[in-house]
Amino acid sequence: MIEIVNWKRGTEVKNEMKLEFRAVSDNEAFARTAVAAFVTQLNPTLEEISDIKTAVSEAVTNSIIHGYEGEDREENRVWIHCFIRNDVLEVEIRDNGIGIADIEKAMEPLFTTKPELERSGMGFSFMEAFMDDLEVFSGAGQGTTVHMVKKLGVASWIADTD
Repeated sequence: MIEIVNWKRGTEVKNEMKLEFRAVSDNEAFARTAVAAFVTQLNPTLEEISDIKTAVSEAVTNSIIHGYEGEDREENRVWIHCFIRNDVLEVEIRDNGIGIADIEKAMEPLFTTKPELERSGMGFSFMEAFMDDLEVFSGAGQGTTVHMVKKLGVASWIADTD
């Protein structure tokens, strides 16, 4: 399911997109490409698109590999909710998987719960490095939501200093 909604709220223009797809590895490339295509309306640089695609890829892969432990079941879903405010992209990636018991530990560089799959444990580190803000909400048995923010272009940085 793909849903794109446009509306005006006061003088602020907001654009929003929601995706829902089965939690299988084949859909990781689709997810990052869909988010990259959505953000093109802000005329991002190639570097900004690459950063966003990498962060989305890591979050979706975490949902599939860790959240659902790689189990291919019809009910295992990943949801992506993107919205744009001025020149800022916000992305939420959510699953209803097993959740993360210790978020702080999971976010440590090189920590992985799947060393047998040759996982590097750098997913959250990459998300933090390539996005401007990262928040992770989870608990054991409660699924996980990753919220990321990326400011695009020079205008947002100039506005922050005013």
